Amino acid sequence: MVTPLILLTGYLGSGKTTLLQHVLRNNHGRRIAVLMNEFGEVGIDTKTIRKETIAIKELLEGCVCCSLLGEFKAGIQEIIRLYKPDLIIVETTGIAEADNLVLDVSKISGVKLVSVVTVVDCTLVVRFPSLGHNITVQIAAADVLVLGKVDLVSRQELTEVEKKVREINSTATLVTAVRGKVDLSQLIPSKRAFKFFIQSIPDHGMESFSVPIKSINRAQLAAFLEQLPAIIYRIKGYVLVGKSWYLVNYVGGRYTIERSGKQGESKLVFIGKDVKKVKEKVEKKLKL
Repeated sequence: MVTPLILLTGYLGSGKTTLLQHVLRNNHGRRIAVLMNEFGEVGIDTKTIRKETIAIKELLEGCVCCSLLGEFKAGIQEIIRLYKPDLIIVETTGIAEADNLVLDVSKISGVKLVSVVTVVDCTLVVRFPSLGHNITVQIAAADVLVLGKVDLVSRQELTEVEKKVREINSTATLVTAVRGKVDLSQLIPSKRAFKFFIQSIPDHGMESFSVPIKSINRAQLAAFLEQLPAIIYRIKGYVLVGKSWYLVNYVGGRYTIERSGKQGESKLVFIGKDVKKVKEKVEKKLKL
């Protein structure tokens, strides 16, 4: 028996997890296993079962969310052996090399790659039309391109986004989405359009660092997020404000601060081009 597998890619903050949540809420009885590098918002507060190469959390509708503890190939095989899913969805990190992942999946027995799905943040393409290496490869590798956040751009801007992604990938299926509302059937094309190739585009210096947050209030946090250096593109993390936990999401100038039931280490992760050079400046601003 061969298990179908979808690779879900997309740049930092593009909306992969939002789309994934929608798919899981509307899976119509399928046993879906989601594999992530670590549990994100998809995970719920249930008992975590730690196995040799994965940790498992049960989700609604008979689905599971698996966090990778060891080698990718071994993790996939363990999911199949323990759970026997109808479908596996691998959500990649925002800076993952999609072409390399396609090769990795092709080497795993018992699975069949049925679709590479790339979520494209339309607002990002509008603001930064000179796309970097990672996002270009993600678009080029896709069988299905989900153009997300279309409600946040004009019709003319959406047309320009479509033109831009078509310059990179002329054969993928285009799907538009608001808040990740895409049916699972739209993510699996009848025929795969993907043709493997590697574009020789230089890496654009993406870096990351984390900063622990000891004491901050919501107003101070918001003020900090509104005055960030332009080279910081993405921030994510859980922060303890008073006695309450908040999930912080920052993407290209927009941010949300939402109450969360998660507990753990209070810190923020910063991602951007050559971003380590502003680490000291950021740390000083956060030591309020």
